[in-house]
Amino acid sequence: MVFFTKGWRRGFIVTLAVATFSLSLITSAVAAVTLNGTGATFPKPLYDRYFSQMRSANQITVNYEGTGSGAGIKALIAGNVDFAGSDALMTSAQISQVKRGVMAIPTAGGAVAVVYNLPGVSNVKLSADAMKGIFEGKITRWNDAKIAGISGQAKNLPNTAIRVVVRADSSGTTFIFANHLQAIGSSIKAAAQPSWPGSPLSGPGNPGVAGLVKQTPGAIGYVQDTYARQNNLQTAFIQNKAGRFVDANLAEAEKALAGETYPADFRLVEGNPNDGYPIVGLTWLLIYKQYPAAKADAIKKMVNWVMTTGQGLNKQLEFTSIPQATAQKVIQAVNQSVVAKG
Repeated sequence: MVFFTKGWRRGFIVTLAVATFSLSLITSAVAAVTLNGTGATFPKPLYDRYFSQMRSANQITVNYEGTGSGAGIKALIAGNVDFAGSDALMTSAQISQVKRGVMAIPTAGGAVAVVYNLPGVSNVKLSADAMKGIFEGKITRWNDAKIAGISGQAKNLPNTAIRVVVRADSSGTTFIFANHLQAIGSSIKAAAQPSWPGSPLSGPGNPGVAGLVKQTPGAIGYVQDTYARQNNLQTAFIQNKAGRFVDANLAEAEKALAGETYPADFRLVEGNPNDGYPIVGLTWLLIYKQYPAAKADAIKKMVNWVMTTGQGLNKQLEFTSIPQATAQKVIQAVNQSVVAKG
């Protein structure tokens, strides 16, 4: 039997109280930090939900502004934000400009829907040739043979002029969409702001494109799938590599991304998957490798929450989740690579 003196007990209680108080101070310090980010509009509906719930759970306060992937990358390079959102990969030249180092954290996958405005017409199907022809400016009427010739469509399509709508800003959604066009043999190259033939209409962000399509008869454009649903826009069935005409939805996006192998830096890009909905991509949080101490802890906490609890929210907003094994590798990489400095 072991006996403890009253002095030992008092000392133990005091030590425990000090330790608890110190832990409380650390937790409070992280909770008091505010992180500011900007960038991609593709994941903004999801990020709004993430950061609202993180705040409600007394985790940390995160502000995020949807300005477009290009603007987010510029802000990150300039050091004006704590993180950026992007659906387009940073180039080697861009990465070299980030003196504090940068990591790409995949948070979700999703479909880019092809949306159109043809009153009274639904279930439009577009082959690879039709897609290329429309966005290269070679198909200018909805009843063109390359569209009308697809089984069952001829009698439904009007002789309406096609009005192409694209993003006005440098955009990750555009990168995903143009990457698909390039993969199916289009002259349009994968870029966040490619050179579009002709004189397409253009709008800022996913909301801008959705709004223009909605108000322009004969219009066709591309938006992240959630924006299509929120704006009650018709979505085209797109022919995939397997030959199926597929609508933009969560199940088909998951099928497209299933089985993909993430590289060590998590920068996975696929332009034309073997099956599922063919216009899909990932979105990333771009974070620095060096932060002041409090923000380094807050960034790690944010990433940990997003890659665990946050992933449970993805499907509610029609985004695919990051595979659990990959999510754990992301957390480990961030914990090892993000350091406090300065």
